[in-house]
Amino acid sequence: MNQRTVAEDLVDQLVNAGVQRIYGIVGDSLNPVTDAIRRNGKLQWIHVRHEEAAAFAAGAEAQLSGRLVACAGSCGPGNLHLINGLYDAHRSRAPVIAIAAHILSSEVGTNYLQETHPDQLFRECSHYCEVASNPAQMPRLLQIAMQNAVSKGGVGMVVIPGDVAAMKMPADVYSHGVVLDRPVIRPVDSKVEDLARLLNAAKKVTLFCGVGCAHAHEGVLKLAETLKAPVAYTFRGKAFVECDNPYEVGMTGLLGGQAAYDAMHGCDLLLLLGTDFPWVAFMPTRPQIAQVDIRAENLGRRSRLDLGVWGDTKETITALLPLLEPKQDRSHLDSALRAYEKTRKKFNTYVKHVGTDRPIHPEYVAAVLNELAQGDTIFAFDTGMTTVWGARYIHATRDRRILSSFSHASMANALPQAIGAQLLHPGRQVIAMCGDGGFTMLMGDALTIPEYDLPIKLIIFNNSAFDMVKLEMIVAGYPDWKTDLKNPNFARLAEAMGMMGIRVEDPAEVRPSLQRALAHPGPALVDVVTNPNALSLPPHITRKEMKGFALGMAKLFVTGRREEVVEMIETNIRLA
Repeated sequence: MNQRTVAEDLVDQLVNAGVQRIYGIVGDSLNPVTDAIRRNGKLQWIHVRHEEAAAFAAGAEAQLSGRLVACAGSCGPGNLHLINGLYDAHRSRAPVIAIAAHILSSEVGTNYLQETHPDQLFRECSHYCEVASNPAQMPRLLQIAMQNAVSKGGVGMVVIPGDVAAMKMPADVYSHGVVLDRPVIRPVDSKVEDLARLLNAAKKVTLFCGVGCAHAHEGVLKLAETLKAPVAYTFRGKAFVECDNPYEVGMTGLLGGQAAYDAMHGCDLLLLLGTDFPWVAFMPTRPQIAQVDIRAENLGRRSRLDLGVWGDTKETITALLPLLEPKQDRSHLDSALRAYEKTRKKFNTYVKHVGTDRPIHPEYVAAVLNELAQGDTIFAFDTGMTTVWGARYIHATRDRRILSSFSHASMANALPQAIGAQLLHPGRQVIAMCGDGGFTMLMGDALTIPEYDLPIKLIIFNNSAFDMVKLEMIVAGYPDWKTDLKNPNFARLAEAMGMMGIRVEDPAEVRPSLQRALAHPGPALVDVVTNPNALSLPPHITRKEMKGFALGMAKLFVTGRREEVVEMIETNIRLA
């Protein structure tokens, strides 16, 4: 019997841990591993065009499945390309195992060709990152990396010199599987009782829910009914909280509306449930704040905190409900619901109003897409203005899922995330809502879609600009500069890649074009030429931001862009 190599043992360990796919690009120092994958036959290698896309795709699959997913890169530039996608996966708590091939172990420290120090470079975007310099180390290092990825949520990484991967495994080295069963984390009784006392004493309570409520939908509704509390939510919590929720009042922050902002600021007690909402400027300071989170390190780091409760959201609500005194006064809830109804009506009226305007308004495109998409569609939203339109106009259902670069806020995430989602769920509809800037940044991996015959639908919001950057410049008091893009006809580009390509410039063609693309059995790209002046302002604007916006408009005006200023103001005043 032939003695196994380190690479063969690595592949066996991945398979035994339930890993189904590994994303990456083959190359020299990685050859022992990729050849072991070829001969093993149980682990699917997904060949992408850029390693950043490999990490994004792996992170998306891991988020949707909750299982370990792998990605890999060859030495030097190969694994360095993983880093941005790994940052996103790590900050999204996606259980990803990354394999970084390394130069020959004998050459480390000699400034060898393509030499880097991956164990240092990747430490900030992983829970665990170590170098296997001896075959006997490998099984334990990989097991520890995978266990860290699963138990903590995020990236575990092992660095393997190519020559070490090709070495024979010692016969007496042991390995064991990864423990995958998650524990139930319930808060101590005294903390649940403290929280019950706060909630019973408060007259007006608002719930603010994040992704920690993913498995607590029923409990959140019972809690809202008991407390007569409006339910606001984060962008990442939207997919799990918005659907079938008679108490929901939408989002706050840069993506949200006034109703949620007012409900959070106008209550006596704000209860944060499973959220690590980053936009501290939108958090209230007047009401009492209690927070429930499964990660104790999240408690109180975004806002003042009157009571922190360490525990799973679902388990905490289950323990809490019997201790609560049902409230009878619905005035706070009803006021918030009326405000939210006005917000939704304004959004819908605006969409109908601009449905015939040229250039096409992106809000209209997103609203039509929401109507046509299936009830279990997986959406991937690019960071930028596309995220705003998706967050406001794509509605959650019980089975729809949303992917984005929620915490890392990286451009170019939607395309590769859609690849990971479609490979995991080949029978479900997957739609990537891409900004033109984000799409072109990793455009090469559009070739991966027809290569694997993935029926992904790419909807390009083509406004020939980095629109979110433009808005940020103007609000800060600067004229926008170097934000314009000279784009090709993306539909023709798609056809050259082997996909259906549709170009839309007339608003009357938006609905039939989207219908045609969604009905197509294979991959399709819809290039929608949208209005670059359709900007989105947050629900609460500070005096400083108002001053900056006015100053930015004035600077555009005096630099000879008068017509653009008028168009921008007229375009956005209708929604405001």
